[in-house]
Amino acid sequence: MLDRSEKCPGATGPTSARTSGYRPGVTRAALPDQPAGTPWPTSEWPAGSPGSDVDTARLDALLDRAFSQPADLGVTLATVAIHRGRLVAERYGDTADESTTLISWSMAKSITHAVFGLLHADGLIDPADRAPVPSWANDERSEITVQHLLNMASGLHFVEDYVDAGTSDVIEMLFGAGIDDHAAYATNMPLDHRPGTVWNYSSGTTNILARIAGDLIGGGRAGVERYLGERLFGPLGMTSADPRFDTAGTFVGSSYVYASARDFARFGLLHLRDGIWDGARILPEGWVDHARTPVSIPISADLEPHGYGAHWWLWRHGRSAFHASGYEGQRIIVSPEQDLVLVRLGKSPAELQPAYDAWLDELLGCFPVI
Repeated sequence: MLDRSEKCPGATGPTSARTSGYRPGVTRAALPDQPAGTPWPTSEWPAGSPGSDVDTARLDALLDRAFSQPADLGVTLATVAIHRGRLVAERYGDTADESTTLISWSMAKSITHAVFGLLHADGLIDPADRAPVPSWANDERSEITVQHLLNMASGLHFVEDYVDAGTSDVIEMLFGAGIDDHAAYATNMPLDHRPGTVWNYSSGTTNILARIAGDLIGGGRAGVERYLGERLFGPLGMTSADPRFDTAGTFVGSSYVYASARDFARFGLLHLRDGIWDGARILPEGWVDHARTPVSIPISADLEPHGYGAHWWLWRHGRSAFHASGYEGQRIIVSPEQDLVLVRLGKSPAELQPAYDAWLDELLGCFPVI
């Protein structure tokens, strides 16, 4: 039931994207330009050795440890480091190589955020708009905005539990009663809280957004596939990217994009470069800042060292990095202050996250601050 005693705090993001330029008063590290003379990796990644200011001995030791598959880190399948626009480190496990496509899990949520940037650039939706969900029109859910959904602050009931199928809405949505139509399962959820008052991570939220995107794009699955290919994956050279759809024809924006580690790194580099690719603006101005603007609602203390923006996570503990994050440790980490993108794909269960995050922080520490 909705607790009407809760009062809505300040906005969790820009009040109006049309007037704010997505730049509320939050200090962030500047997003660096592509270095002069460094080719864009649309076709091939420019490669090079790490610079003399990179701690290569420590970097190699950390990668050696990860690919020995230690019990405290789980299984690492791929790690790629892009420093100053060049591929400077790349390792694969026994079952993967540079062409292997691996699952995004919830890194797909950050791709969904990019789709909404494109839709905004097309004049089709604004974060301040109320979410265009017909079944919400005549009840309290009509107060939910696109911004609330992007910030995981819709107030909708949803249990994001990957273990206990008896209480898990995400398992029921993806594999149970909602298997054929993930968005319908999620949109039928009741409000637990007034929109904008409580942060609750929810894959259902993202699939609602994916349905909205599909309706705006039109043409069903084929229309969305074409839009993703022409507007996002194609310009970046993400030729391996393979988005998946449910039976209803909705992009499973919560969980299912398969791509190579190099192509996930292309997506990260797009964000490191403020949505610009090879001289062309792909994402609207300020959209990357929108992604990394922290929500004003407190999130769970046990999620340290992470905060949350808009379908991107924020790395705390003295770093300006933000990251796309997926189940079992999938990561695209974007660190502006180091001109760095790190991709790590593998299988690290939730109980290993503290050790795994510490390893990632050490990996980041191998690269200098600009």
